Amino acid sequence: MHIEFRHLRTIKAIHETGGLARAADTLGITQSALSHQIKGIEDQAGVELFVRRSKPLKLSSAGQRLLAAADRILPEVAALEAEFAGLVQGSTGRMHIAIECHACFEWLFPVLEGFRKAWPDVDVDIRPGLAFDALPALRKEQVDLVVSSDPEDLPGVTFLPLFDYDPVFVAATNHPLAQKEFIEAEDFRDETLITYPVDRARLDVFSQLLTPAKVAPRDVRQVELTAVILLLVASGRGVAVLPDWVVRQASYGSDYITRPLTKTGLTRRLYAAVRDGDADLPFVAHLVRNARQEAVKLQRA
Repeated sequence: MHIEFRHLRTIKAIHETGGLARAADTLGITQSALSHQIKGIEDQAGVELFVRRSKPLKLSSAGQRLLAAADRILPEVAALEAEFAGLVQGSTGRMHIAIECHACFEWLFPVLEGFRKAWPDVDVDIRPGLAFDALPALRKEQVDLVVSSDPEDLPGVTFLPLFDYDPVFVAATNHPLAQKEFIEAEDFRDETLITYPVDRARLDVFSQLLTPAKVAPRDVRQVELTAVILLLVASGRGVAVLPDWVVRQASYGSDYITRPLTKTGLTRRLYAAVRDGDADLPFVAHLVRNARQEAVKLQRA
């Protein structure tokens, strides 16, 4: 038995209008074509769908079963059509995000709050469990955007620049290194370095300073929250390296100082990595634009 969507729409129209002529007008077809449709369905099913010579036209028990299917299926089809139309227009979709930059959670949440209100039909989620394999997950379509400071030459992936930042050394005000104008790799040898709980290769202090100089700190202590890192630093429990905007945004007192890394300082750039085909989607462009604007606010704080 071959049932088409038009058959479901036909049975529903006849039930709602109570007659073939009015149903044909509703569907925009001739009454003859509508009668031919009904006969075709009945021939396939081997049952009658209507009680003959009833006014208004009534559905048989078989017709009622088909109507029930129409009431269940047609709204789902309509919703699917609307979703596909939204995808074509760029108003609906999915935005699952993985973040390689641990400090970026505090910057990204205000961005996502505005995005959620502007694009209510886009499914937004953060996938923290994929942070260590974020770019492969992007290519596999497990996520749709990756926040990263390490662009790679990957087929099918576009890295959209967001903003530049300077990783800075953070220590207690009375720490001996507070007397220096800038901090070098060798200064970390006797220190406890407090970091976010991510792989060393993803931390600027290691990838840009310590590893190239073949220097290791005396100890590394991993802490989840920026506020706790600054609390420990201010208490003299260790030193840290954080993005400059993170430290400026924090307001936990004046018990710590910041210094540039190396005499000339270090500058890094943060990117939004997306698949090539998604880079021009309206909601992707909106998210990237707002992310850049929020970054400017943080850098002016």
